[in-house]
Amino acid sequence: MFGLIGHLTSLEHAQSVARELGYPEYADQGIDFWCSAPPQIVDNITVTSITGQKIEGRYVESCFLPEMLATRRIKAATRKILNAMAHAQKNGINITALGGFSSIIFENFNLEQFREIRNIKLEFERFTTGNTHTAYVICRQVEQASQQLGIELSKATVAICGATGDIGSAVCRWLDAKTDVKELLLIARNHERLINLQAELGRGKIMNLADALPEADIIVWVASMPKGMEIDLSTLRQPCLLIDGGYPKNLATRMQYPGINVLNGGIVEHSLDIDWRIMNIVNMDVPARQLFACFAESMLLEFEKLYTNFSWGRNQITVEKMEQIGQASVKHGFRPLLV
Repeated sequence: MFGLIGHLTSLEHAQSVARELGYPEYADQGIDFWCSAPPQIVDNITVTSITGQKIEGRYVESCFLPEMLATRRIKAATRKILNAMAHAQKNGINITALGGFSSIIFENFNLEQFREIRNIKLEFERFTTGNTHTAYVICRQVEQASQQLGIELSKATVAICGATGDIGSAVCRWLDAKTDVKELLLIARNHERLINLQAELGRGKIMNLADALPEADIIVWVASMPKGMEIDLSTLRQPCLLIDGGYPKNLATRMQYPGINVLNGGIVEHSLDIDWRIMNIVNMDVPARQLFACFAESMLLEFEKLYTNFSWGRNQITVEKMEQIGQASVKHGFRPLLV
């Protein structure tokens, strides 16, 4: 059995979903209530591969909200993730993906030191961040969507916002090794990590966000931000492809603008309908078939019977592992969402 640990995008979103899922006691509560709310299994899932194989899974709502980070409720946020992991393990789930901020919190606050959660000793091999599949899907979106829009990678400049993160660094490695992209612009908050990434790649310009955006034909957003940000679309190149791989989405701007194409990054479509409710509440266009690539990673590991923490630790994703999970993704009927 596979599992998915997720969270909602805001307090308002959480209240709305609680009402829809039949948890009225959660629906009118404020942030302090959500800080103390326990994790819940709120959905049972059945997925069928195009090979004919069928698997079962569970969705674990962590009750974490991004406002917990924005309001410095760090202990509550970390407790949420650890409790959700313990809940998944206690319910016999073989491999569970940490979705959205779950994996970021785990890594940034070094939660691997906390193995004992009440009477449960966490077995970390039962968990994966899902970042390898997410990075693979974003790279394929860069390759395929740019072709749709007539942007030649051999002449293109690609800016990666969040380049030193787990997903961002993996995207850089793939684009460097597997494509003929002309230029990489590396954007992140930690300058030392940027220097190290540039040295590893042997290429790439380190730039600040404001200077990089007008130079980019393709912008990949994989920075971890509790709230979206606004950008001036008039300063961007035309055509320009923006791939937003954040959850919640990094880009608050949703205006139409000539020549600017915004794509939901790290999203896959399955070839067959998935029996679940959860994607209805995160506003997927086709909720029976579209899902986050990190969630799909746990499904792929269940299909392949690879019960291991396939994606784990910061900046450990190799091109070879991306190719491995990519082959499984194609085999079982998943494809990147395109423009």
